[in-house]
Amino acid sequence: MVALVPQENMVALVSRTGRHLQRYSKGRRQVVGCIPYRYKTSKQTPSKHDAPELEVLVITSQKGKGMLFPKGGWEIDESKEGAASRETLEEAGVRGFIEGELGKWIFKSKSHDAYYDGYMFPLLVQEQLDFWPEKNLRQRIWMSAQEAREVCQHWWMKEALDRLVNRQTSQQQNQDQELDHVLKARRENLMACM
Repeated sequence: MVALVPQENMVALVSRTGRHLQRYSKGRRQVVGCIPYRYKTSKQTPSKHDAPELEVLVITSQKGKGMLFPKGGWEIDESKEGAASRETLEEAGVRGFIEGELGKWIFKSKSHDAYYDGYMFPLLVQEQLDFWPEKNLRQRIWMSAQEAREVCQHWWMKEALDRLVNRQTSQQQNQDQELDHVLKARRENLMACM
């Protein structure tokens, strides 16, 4: 039996390698990455008052000595978002929606005597693959944002995570305020009708 797989579900099981297509600015290699995230309800039987818990996906470094978020070189034939999405697929095996840039950081490489420009994006995970290019090189682990902040080995990625958490918290507060406003207006309309 032959199964047809839609092309959009196909994943090249080989990561891009080499630095011949890498972008540089002012002598600094341009690096992009994502903080993959999802929401998990905290109880088996959630009630409408339970706030979903933000979970982020961290991966082991290639040498397995630390945890970080997926990141890698931004190449000349890609957009920033496209490169961030590709790196996340190659290293963590997830796909989803890339949201607005969290920021830019200048950091010194731990393995090379060079400075890099790092850009990070949130990625709302829609699909987690069973097979991906770096599956045999890395482990991936879902955890709370606080746990990820404790284990992440890069200061600049911790700052990006803080920005994501603050952004999500602000959005939730705005949604809560809007809901309160709608409920108050409905109560007032109901009272006016009585």
